[in-house]
Amino acid sequence: MSKITVVGSLNMDISITVPKIPDLGETVIGDGLMLCPGGKGANQAVAAAKLGGKVSMIGCVGNDAHGKSLLNNLSVNNVDIDSVKVLDDIPSGLALIGIYDGDNMIFVYPGANSHITPEIIEANEELIKDSSLMVLQLEIPMETVEFAVSLSKKYKVKVLLDPAPARQLSDKLLSQVDILTPNQNECEIITGKKIEDIDDVKKAISVIKDMGVKQVIVTMGSQGVIYNRQNEIIHKPAQKVKVVDTTAAGDSFNGALAVALSQGKSLDEAIDFANIVGSLTVTKKGAQPSLPTIEDVRCIIKHTNK
Repeated sequence: MSKITVVGSLNMDISITVPKIPDLGETVIGDGLMLCPGGKGANQAVAAAKLGGKVSMIGCVGNDAHGKSLLNNLSVNNVDIDSVKVLDDIPSGLALIGIYDGDNMIFVYPGANSHITPEIIEANEELIKDSSLMVLQLEIPMETVEFAVSLSKKYKVKVLLDPAPARQLSDKLLSQVDILTPNQNECEIITGKKIEDIDDVKKAISVIKDMGVKQVIVTMGSQGVIYNRQNEIIHKPAQKVKVVDTTAAGDSFNGALAVALSQGKSLDEAIDFANIVGSLTVTKKGAQPSLPTIEDVRCIIKHTNK
């Protein structure tokens, strides 16, 4: 089986459901407290592993209770944690999440994630060399992302970059990315152009391709996915589900996409698969607790094909 290496963040998520998004200076009483493993990197690693992928994780946690819990959760979900470094005197990353009407507002304290350095990536050069796909996000230092991508290219390892949280990216970095998976907001940041409808997304894809990215896949939430198949632009609607919590929806999509592509599925098949996984994720609360298994996905596919 092809190996997937995920380089990214590990956070402990603290989430509550709120009756409204507070104004500045306002206190809002919430309920439904959840404390569960998260972080975009760890979410994508667990998502891929639960869907049958062979996954290794490169990252950092603190030598604290949260760090132990994060590592244990990765292990339980069959993610190789040999390359996750435990740091003394540095707390593990934390994310504070407010959930309102199925959507979320997230505040992240990077903690140990800020200490994922190029040296840590270099120490795992053999792991990267033996991988078929590297998956990255932007909750770790940019210099580390850039070094990991360049090292992947040295060994002709494909790179899937989820450009979240949104920030501007250099042309040099983009030119080395095989698959870019921005959402609407991230598309605007990367292209510098306002996106208001699907036609704008299609134009943005062309702009990003001109920056050197081979494959652009834009996730649009309830509006589905828009992507290029070489020079053709395709729009695939999302599955219709009752949305409970959108936390980790994009992460599950990326994890599913990585697994499908590593298993040799076509681009269209991989996106169909990832679309189902993303839709299942939003029907449950929490980040990693909401990630579906391959059995969950097969049940949906079987039901749909009846």
